Amino acid sequence: MVKQKSIQKSEFENILQLINEARNRAFSKVNAELVMLYFNVGNIVSEKVANGIWGEGTVDELANYIAVKMPVMSGFNRRGLYRMKQFYETYSPNSDCYKFWKDAYLGKKILNVSPTVTLLENSKNIDTVFVSPLATHIQTTENEHLKFVSTVLTQSTWTNHLEILSGAKPAEEKLFYLLISIKEKLNKLELRWQIKSATFERTMMENKIVSAVRTQLPEGIFKDPYVFEFLDLPDGYSENDLEKALIKNLQKFIIEIGKGFAYMGNQFRLQVGNKDYYTDLLFYHRDLQCMVLFELKIEEFEPEFLGKLNFYLEALDRDVKRLHENLSIGILLCKGKDTEVVEYAMARNVSPAMIADYETKLIDKKVLANKLHQLVEQLSKENIE
Repeated sequence: MVKQKSIQKSEFENILQLINEARNRAFSKVNAELVMLYFNVGNIVSEKVANGIWGEGTVDELANYIAVKMPVMSGFNRRGLYRMKQFYETYSPNSDCYKFWKDAYLGKKILNVSPTVTLLENSKNIDTVFVSPLATHIQTTENEHLKFVSTVLTQSTWTNHLEILSGAKPAEEKLFYLLISIKEKLNKLELRWQIKSATFERTMMENKIVSAVRTQLPEGIFKDPYVFEFLDLPDGYSENDLEKALIKNLQKFIIEIGKGFAYMGNQFRLQVGNKDYYTDLLFYHRDLQCMVLFELKIEEFEPEFLGKLNFYLEALDRDVKRLHENLSIGILLCKGKDTEVVEYAMARNVSPAMIADYETKLIDKKVLANKLHQLVEQLSKENIE
C-alpha cells in the first residue's frame, strides 16, 4: 500500500510538472505579445511626436480614448504611453543599443561580456524569414532589427524593461542588463539590485583587469569588487565572522556572485598526506562545469595568499574533481589590494585564479564609472606605448 502511494505521488508530480511547464510557456507567449505591442505602440507615438503631428495634448487624448474604449486595459495612461515611446526609441533601428547588439552579433564583439556573447550565439540559431533572395538593403536591415526585437526584447518581462529604462544610462549598460536578465532569468527585484550595485561597471572593470594580468578566467562571470551590503558585521570582525555571515545570508550572497553557482559547503575538508586542510566556501558552477573556491581574507592582499589558494585548487583537482569537469577556479576575496602587487603575483601563476576586493557598503555608481573610465584610458595608453 505504501509503495502504491509512493508511485501515485510520483505520477502526480509528473502531471504537476506538465502543468507548470505549460503555464510557463503560456506566460512567455503572453509576455512576448505584450512587449511587441508596447514596442509597436511606442513606435507610432514616437514617430507622430517627432514629426510634429502629435503634441502632448494628443497623447493625453489617446490615453483617455483607450481608457474609455478598453477600460480593462492598464498601462495605457499618459505616463505608460511615454514609457512605450522611450522603450521604442531605446531599441529602435537607429538606436545605440541596437547598433551594439548588431556589431556584437556580426562578430565585432563590442560588448566583451560573456552573457552577451552567449545570447548572441544562441540567437544565431533562430531562423528569420527573409522576403526574397533579392531583398534590398532596407529590407535586410528591417529583418535584422525584427530578429533583435523578437529574439531578444521579447525574452525579458516588461517590468524588467522598465527597471532598465529607469536605472541604466549608457546604451552599452542597458544592453548588458537586458541580456544578463534574460540569461539568468532575473526577476524585477534581482535585476534592480544588480543595477543598484553597479554590476555592469564591476564586471567590465574585472574584464579589463583580467585581460591586463593575463589570467585564465572566463570573462564576464566574476566581479571586482563584490558588494556585501547585506552583512551585519561587528567592528573588528574576524574571518570566521565573515564566513558565518555569508553562510547566514547565502541566498543574497549567491545573488551577488551570480546565478549558476551551487553551494557545496564551507570548511570543505581536503586530505593531503597525513594532514587535513579546510577551505572556506566551495561552490560548483553549472555553466563552467567546475568547482569555484572562495577564500576569505579580512586584510589587504599579500602574495603568499596565492600559494595557499593554488595548493587548495591542486588538491581539489586531484582528489575531488570528476573526469568530465573542468579545472577548479579560485577567488581570493580580500579587504583591498594593490594592483601592482596583484600583477606581479599573477604574472607566473598557472592556476585559474582571481584576487577581488569586497565591500560591506554599497559603492557609489559614479565612483565606479569614473574608475572604469580611468582604467580603460590607462590600458589604452599602455597598448599604444
